[in-house]
Amino acid sequence: YGQEEPEESKFKEPVTKTWVNTYGNIRISKRLFWVAQTHFRFEETESTPFAGQVGQIYNRHAIGYIYSKYFNVSLGGVLRLNFNTEADPDPVDRNMVPEWRIWHEYMFAVPLSSMMFYHRIRIEHRWTQDFEENSDYIFRNRWRYMFKAKIPINSDKFQSETFYFSPEAELIMQSGKAVIGSPMEDLRLHASVGYIINPRMTVATGLMYSQGQTLSDASEYKQSWTLRFHLYFSPDFRKVKNKLPSIHLDD
Repeated sequence: YGQEEPEESKFKEPVTKTWVNTYGNIRISKRLFWVAQTHFRFEETESTPFAGQVGQIYNRHAIGYIYSKYFNVSLGGVLRLNFNTEADPDPVDRNMVPEWRIWHEYMFAVPLSSMMFYHRIRIEHRWTQDFEENSDYIFRNRWRYMFKAKIPINSDKFQSETFYFSPEAELIMQSGKAVIGSPMEDLRLHASVGYIINPRMTVATGLMYSQGQTLSDASEYKQSWTLRFHLYFSPDFRKVKNKLPSIHLDD
């Protein structure tokens, strides 16, 4: 409508972020488990460089179903709190707005020698809002595919006191009425090193580079470098007899 089309893509200067993530898979029956995740995400600003200030707080929950040791599915909801980290001289009505999501996930595991490979398909239906008071919600879908490997370093299997290396790549696409020429929301390249403390707890840390189109301008790409810290825990609240293989019940 009278505006000149951009002749080339523009890349914003990369920003630095720090993510502290917890991932809980809590076993509640032979086939069912509760997904309980909490993420604290910090982003640099002009006044708080490097680690920065709080950008988002995630609460992601779901009920998962274990079809086999190599495939499971999950369905649940997300409440994400978004904080304004933009350097904008104009005051905004709110510095925090909620974001709501419904998500479902399909995880495939593929063993190969002593390594494990994972294919994860995650689909999210999200409602987002601007920081202006009484702004309308925008509905979008996110289509996510991640490929991940886990390679043990000091052992030939994943057991207690094992270090492992884990590279992963994830492509996040988006669709919806508000998405005009900007379907690629994020491409994430992440590598981490983890340590299995015991079968119920693992810690890991890594570095991620990401880039993706901005929603308002399809020719403009955002970039970031993110330090990520992970805690994985998987308690099992079933009765002891239900944790044992069935062969032991008749011995």
